[in-house]
Amino acid sequence: MPDMLPGTQNYKQYLRPINTMSIPAAYLGVILIWSTTPLAIQWSGVGADFMFPLLVRMLIGLVACLVLMRVLRISMVRSRAALNAYVAAGTGIFGAMLLVYWGARYVPSGLIAVLFGLIPLFTGLIGMVINDAERLTPAKLAGIVLGLAGLVVIFGAGAKIGAQALPGIAAILCAVAIQAASLVWVKRTGVALPVLALTTGALTLVVGLLLPLWLVLFGQVPQWSMRAGLSTLYLGIFGSVAGFTLYFYVTKHLQAGQVALITLITPVSALLLGQTLNGERPGADVWLGTVLILLGLGMHQWRLLVRMAR
Repeated sequence: MPDMLPGTQNYKQYLRPINTMSIPAAYLGVILIWSTTPLAIQWSGVGADFMFPLLVRMLIGLVACLVLMRVLRISMVRSRAALNAYVAAGTGIFGAMLLVYWGARYVPSGLIAVLFGLIPLFTGLIGMVINDAERLTPAKLAGIVLGLAGLVVIFGAGAKIGAQALPGIAAILCAVAIQAASLVWVKRTGVALPVLALTTGALTLVVGLLLPLWLVLFGQVPQWSMRAGLSTLYLGIFGSVAGFTLYFYVTKHLQAGQVALITLITPVSALLLGQTLNGERPGADVWLGTVLILLGLGMHQWRLLVRMAR
């Protein structure tokens, strides 16, 4: 679950320092980062102030991006189209992450990963609405129906988790919709940017919005545990920076269907991690909803998977 997936393929200079990396190692790295991000978000919590860990995470990510841009000699593009892309990406991160950090206080980490696995379905639905998607095939329609059925089951399971679970699930689902809309918006800008420059511009906007909002709503640095601090550091460096590098490296060297399999793996691995490391106990209904959602994702991306198998 990265902060955003920029819609550009112009990342060769960004990836040059890691051209010799093992593709299987990079693939495994993406799965590990996406699987552990929801758990790290929960562990980074400091009570009622859900914004402070997010602000620190984005600051760490922004500093890391600026350092990398300096080292790799990548310049920020300041054209009107580039600024539009920064806004598209930044508003998506800002809105989605605010909702995720609020909802993560009430929703098990594994369930967060399951819901974020719906991004391909939401992206397809948004593309259909704005007439910017492929034709709705029977397989895609079946995938959407299965995904929605899985959501119904998940909401039913949420009623058993706790009083705040349903609002938390709804918030995270809204975050997924915002994230998907941001991806479509970035893609429609049509601008070719180094992914690191796009990420830097987006994080600059996010920090610029988060800081004054946190000062108004909270404004006092909370006490942090060691686990919360280390989790935030992990999210800032790996969740917000390294994940992009590995993801685009994998995208460059593998077929689209192979990359799409990541969204079918991470929900299950995140559920198992939450159960093992965080004492979460997803019931049979959560697993049923997860299976339906994964089947829906598989049907929705059936063509890519078949093309990959040939």
